Amino acid sequence: MRQVDHHAAGNSRNYLLLGRCLLSPPACGYTQSMKRIVVLLAEGFEEVEAATPIDFLRRAGLEVITAGVSGKTVTGAHGVPFTADVLLKDVPAELEGVVIPGGMPGAANIAKSAVAVELVKRLSAAGKLVAAICAAPGVVLGPNGFLKGKRFTCYPGFEKDVSGASFSEERVVVDGNLVTSRGPGTAAEFALTIVGHLAGREAADRIHKDTLQE
Repeated sequence: MRQVDHHAAGNSRNYLLLGRCLLSPPACGYTQSMKRIVVLLAEGFEEVEAATPIDFLRRAGLEVITAGVSGKTVTGAHGVPFTADVLLKDVPAELEGVVIPGGMPGAANIAKSAVAVELVKRLSAAGKLVAAICAAPGVVLGPNGFLKGKRFTCYPGFEKDVSGASFSEERVVVDGNLVTSRGPGTAAEFALTIVGHLAGREAADRIHKDTLQE
């Protein structure tokens, strides 16, 4: 009679469950939501600052659309290529917010895009979420007036070109519908803050726990 290794079988079930959770997060207890958010990708973006929000937001059951500013294949600042879901011009009108990664020249390339700036302007005016990290607050949001009268943070040094706003050295700063953060090392906190805003504190806490954040 064949003996069953219950320990090995248990491990197999655990690995299978983990795989299902990563592939289909809502089925594993994450908040189900039809809210849609776009992540802008331009040549030279900071990979960690894009990948972390994309991953965490999808774990939360949100519909995340990655949009290529100049093409569907976009290479990050450190040579990592991403394939965007759509071109920026084809982003659906109905959105709950926009995430703008930093990195250079990625942030500068987004700032140069009239289509990208107009998208941020429309969402901001409608009270939707505008989230930017690293160089993006100083390079994209500041020069276009999105930080006027607001509290914000960014990568050290990029605050010098922003006027009419209050700079903070906090790792993540929330001011109404605006979320800003400092850099690659704060990407997880940035992403969790966005999840909390769009999917609720319970979803953010669950992802915080399951991804072993301190």
